[in-house]
Amino acid sequence: MKSAVETLNPTRVRLSIEVPFEELKDSLDAAYKKINQQVTVKGFRKGKIPARVIDQRFGRGAVLEEAVNDALPKFYTEAVNEGELNVLGQPEVDITELKDGELLAFTAEVDVRPEIEIPDYSGIEVTVDALEVTDEEVEKAVEQLRERFAATNPVERAAADGDVVTIDLEAKVDGEILEDGVADGVSYTIGSGELLDGIDEAVTGLEAGGEATFTSELKGGSAEGKAAEVTVKVTAVAARELPELDDDFAQMASEFDTLEELKADSRKRLETTKQYDQATQAQERVLEELLKLAEVPIPEKLLADEVQTRKHNLEHHQLGQMGLDLEKYLEIQGKTLEEFENETSEQAIKGIKTQFILDELVNKEKLNVNQEELTEHLMRRAASSGMSPDQFAQAVVEGGQVPMLVGEVARGKALAVVVEAAKVVDTNGEVVDLEDEDEAAAGATETVEAATEDKAEEKAEEKNEA
Repeated sequence: MKSAVETLNPTRVRLSIEVPFEELKDSLDAAYKKINQQVTVKGFRKGKIPARVIDQRFGRGAVLEEAVNDALPKFYTEAVNEGELNVLGQPEVDITELKDGELLAFTAEVDVRPEIEIPDYSGIEVTVDALEVTDEEVEKAVEQLRERFAATNPVERAAADGDVVTIDLEAKVDGEILEDGVADGVSYTIGSGELLDGIDEAVTGLEAGGEATFTSELKGGSAEGKAAEVTVKVTAVAARELPELDDDFAQMASEFDTLEELKADSRKRLETTKQYDQATQAQERVLEELLKLAEVPIPEKLLADEVQTRKHNLEHHQLGQMGLDLEKYLEIQGKTLEEFENETSEQAIKGIKTQFILDELVNKEKLNVNQEELTEHLMRRAASSGMSPDQFAQAVVEGGQVPMLVGEVARGKALAVVVEAAKVVDTNGEVVDLEDEDEAAAGATETVEAATEDKAEEKAEEKNEA
């Protein structure tokens, strides 16, 4: 076999391949054997029909077609390996010459990963939010904890903001009661905004036994999006009573003996959260700067496939779970279809660039992923997918997604290398030290996932559902 590579552009090549006919012998034998198992000729046992009879009865062309279809993938792969090409997607194959007994010649056009020059990233500098926890934020956190321990006591008075009311609901559209528009004994906190628009105003001021009617757009059910006449009846009113903010509350709500210790712990938790957010912010902004520094040609077909994949995942995974279609989603977002497609294309380009650059950096820095790192990543992925680690691992292995997970971790480590080399300062001008290397790499992996929108979870879930 002879092959030659012609570069069509930085992301696409054409392979020209010539195969001497004797190298098709194995494929010709396989073709005769396959046809033998599929046809019947009077006077011959099934599977024992001579090649000359098959040629006479079914035509040499049918045999050649079967043989060539069998041989093409093997010779294409040999040519790719010989040319040391990093191909993307499936090739477009064109048979240019087929002479029986002499020669098979074909071309294969395919996208390839572009050669990327890793830029000098040592000069990257980014600014992140300062790590500040205010007294107001601590008080808010304690107040939220206090809300969780609120008690409700029945009262004989009109309902007011913050009260918990028990209500019966009945919704009509065009004067007809909806089959799924009746609900009794619903518990609702006035002011929470968890039910229909207009319900807060309707029930405020009503005592137990009181009733009101209002118009609201239904948020779900058979008449979603339609205006309905809703009748609400209050059957009970209860006031929420918050516990006193004192040492007794601290002992009831936590492992601490005093309110001051509880507040100090809340401050520490907020600081930890903000440190994580600060690190994530640094990773995202360093990645943005890295992408600006590198020239990355984008294969057109790869981009088109990525855009289509992102649209499919949005429509069939995310929106489907929310009971929305693309049209309704765009309406809620206030976007046109053209704006949505432009945004999706921009996100896809960013994802492809991120993957190409970081993969190149993985090779350059000779970064490896050990079993412990892969296991930790798998555990985190499993938790976010809602599957058990064993289920997720089995689905990943059966779906052939282990290399994808390894790639995710490796890219996270590559980004962590760039972040470590960058100068990160906060809005106060103070240098930020992102100390923990393991946490930095794990956080960077999440940042890369967000940029590339990796599909390991979705593929694992699909495999699990199947």
